Amino acid sequence: MAEHKLRQIAIYGKGGIGKSTTTQNLTAGLAELEKNVLVVGCDPKADSTRLLLGGLAQRTVLDTLREEGEEVELNKIMKPGFKGIKCVESGGPEPGVGCAGRGIITSIGLLERLGAYTEELDYVFYDVLGDVVCGGFAMPIREGKAKEIYIVASGEMMALYAANNIAKGIQKYAKKGGVRLGGIICNSRNVDREIELLKAFSEELGTQLIYLVPRDNIVQRAEIRKKTVIEYQPESHQAVEYRELARKIEENQYFVIPKPMTQERLEEILVEYGLMDLVEEYHI
Repeated sequence: MAEHKLRQIAIYGKGGIGKSTTTQNLTAGLAELEKNVLVVGCDPKADSTRLLLGGLAQRTVLDTLREEGEEVELNKIMKPGFKGIKCVESGGPEPGVGCAGRGIITSIGLLERLGAYTEELDYVFYDVLGDVVCGGFAMPIREGKAKEIYIVASGEMMALYAANNIAKGIQKYAKKGGVRLGGIICNSRNVDREIELLKAFSEELGTQLIYLVPRDNIVQRAEIRKKTVIEYQPESHQAVEYRELARKIEENQYFVIPKPMTQERLEEILVEYGLMDLVEEYHI
């Protein structure tokens, strides 16, 4: 019998790319495959588990520690969501005080101490703030907690710029922490030649475009109702897409140390796929 292995996955991507929505729908798909999943929200906005919890404002780890001190019970910071997905929000410091990345360090340490990482777990997902691969936000990969990274991107210039920067961070920590890039997830924005561009971009990094999630307004409709698409309309085409993404992650065995592009090479690819106007606009 194959040894059970906990897969710890960090999801990175440019702010506003749909990273938390993608993560929550993806984990809902894994839960349907009867996988035991823990989602750790690593964004101070604490919105990484909202759709899994039906909109419940999850009290964050940092708020709980501030109010109750160090003697915290696991059920105070971890709530069961859709199909039993375990949900935790790290939270952040009070505005203007300290580094937001500290919440991640504190949370993971506390979860370990309280025994959250049980043998029954199949997956831990870290939904990490924006495109910051520094300080506390690098913690899941710097400390070797998350061994797999997926970058959410689109065919837009700033999303690819951020993805290339994240690849630099992964490359930096790959030797020490053993972290690897599992692929690029395209959260489509329906821009011209998007799939060709993302395939070329992924190939240049030495990785794969693991899945393209099509754009569909049902995602927004589900969010308004504080649900994942899989829970809101399980028979919809978009729910099928998220299930397929979950299956791709489940079956993926292609992990690499990425080869980030130079600024010049990234610009060449953007020019080739018609994003030259944006390159000039942003003075890259």
